Amino acid sequence: MTDPFGFLRIPREAVPARPVEQRLGDWREVYAGQALLPLVSRQAERCMDCGIPFCHTGCPLGNLIPEWNAYAAHGDWRAAYERLHATNNFPEVTGRLCPAPCEDACVLTINADPVTIKNVEQTIADEGLRLGYMAPRPPERHSGKSVAVIGSGPAGLAAAQQLTRAGHRVTVHERADRIGGLLRYGIPEFKMEKSHLDRRIEQMRAEGTVFVTGADVGGTTGAGADELRGACDAVVVAIGAGERRELPVPGRSLHGIHQAMDYLTCANRVREGDYPVSPVSAEGRHVVIVGGGDTGSDCLGTALRQGAISVLQLDINPEPGAGRTDDEPWPVYPRTYRISHAHEEARGREGRDPRLFACATLRFEGDAAGRVRALHLTAVEPVARSPLAGTEDVIPAGLVLLALGFSGPERAGGLREQLGLEFDERGNFARDAGFAAGGGRVPGVFVAGDAGRGQSLVVWAIAEGRAAAAAVDRYLTGSTCLPAPVAAHDRPMTALGRMRYGA
Repeated sequence: MTDPFGFLRIPREAVPARPVEQRLGDWREVYAGQALLPLVSRQAERCMDCGIPFCHTGCPLGNLIPEWNAYAAHGDWRAAYERLHATNNFPEVTGRLCPAPCEDACVLTINADPVTIKNVEQTIADEGLRLGYMAPRPPERHSGKSVAVIGSGPAGLAAAQQLTRAGHRVTVHERADRIGGLLRYGIPEFKMEKSHLDRRIEQMRAEGTVFVTGADVGGTTGAGADELRGACDAVVVAIGAGERRELPVPGRSLHGIHQAMDYLTCANRVREGDYPVSPVSAEGRHVVIVGGGDTGSDCLGTALRQGAISVLQLDINPEPGAGRTDDEPWPVYPRTYRISHAHEEARGREGRDPRLFACATLRFEGDAAGRVRALHLTAVEPVARSPLAGTEDVIPAGLVLLALGFSGPERAGGLREQLGLEFDERGNFARDAGFAAGGGRVPGVFVAGDAGRGQSLVVWAIAEGRAAAAAVDRYLTGSTCLPAPVAAHDRPMTALGRMRYGA
């Protein structure tokens, strides 16, 4: 165990990011080159080894956090690495991208600062890689069963790795030209360098997973979904929630207004070497990002690195407070005022927070060439979000990025029809608690990740991929030893407790 008095002696100290002016000059991760040790080992000593570790509940993967904290505190990186991977296929990803609901569920958070769980997780993953612990784990036996996984985001990759290690023949079909889904083209390089993803994919290849790119299953460039189902013993649909929300206001068709994911994909393709410069660049432009979530923050950091003149991020929600509200008590993940690395960078460059809260877009204004030049906005009432009279304002805009989230899996293409998938009341692919499509009415077809849950966190996607793999393994063999950390209808913990729906 860790020092039982460590949380009393040692204050919280997060790993420092690189200076703002330095990281705005490159695309490397914000922590690249920063010393993690011995700071992280000392921080791990703050873990209380409490009798009921609520951090387990805050994390849908059920990560064994007190255990790997103890190993990290004592410098036993192999044991820490093994305990970390016991519940998580890709801790190098979650350690960089997850917003760490486990930290908000840490018992210390009741009246103090939580353990820096996310920093410890990333350090264990990185130290394990440095020490050569990330070896392939091919199956000891083969089942003779074949599984097709459609989509190579975190849910699809987690399901594929689990099923391959269980002895099944797994092929991952990805419609893009590279494997990784949003991890590849949606996440900027400064949040996660793609070398981490590439190493994990090579590990999976060595284990026996087969990857096929440029395969739009059910579309024009891939196999028919029904044909694929006929050729395999099971199919896992993990295509994510790609149906983008629109902004139906006057002027939307002006040039210079783009969906955020198109913008981020172009920037990532530059990093991959596909373009010398991005065809959608913020360089020399006044940039407005419509949407206050993580995707908007990713656009912000990207625009700053591309040399935008100015960047504003519009959030229709009111500005959150600094502390928890009565309806968001410990240990739930609260909506509080948070500063991302991109917001910190904007503050460092501009001297102010780039966000405008409680405002909405009324219309766009264009120039004679049909290009956007300004955005008309208004303050909104906090509950109904209706415009407040007399608050209209006009801000310059040469590039507008719509980061409004997603409303479920994409409707286009023949995948849904060919596999007989149905939509649930939330616009996602319907499934039962065991991830079976349509409540089992489509035999051998399973739905994992955002395609069935709706847009969510990377940690939920990995948890769903692992749980769906267990369901597939049970379907193919009659039983399973694979872990199932969540059910398909689980939801994040709320003041009413962790919710389960259905049977």
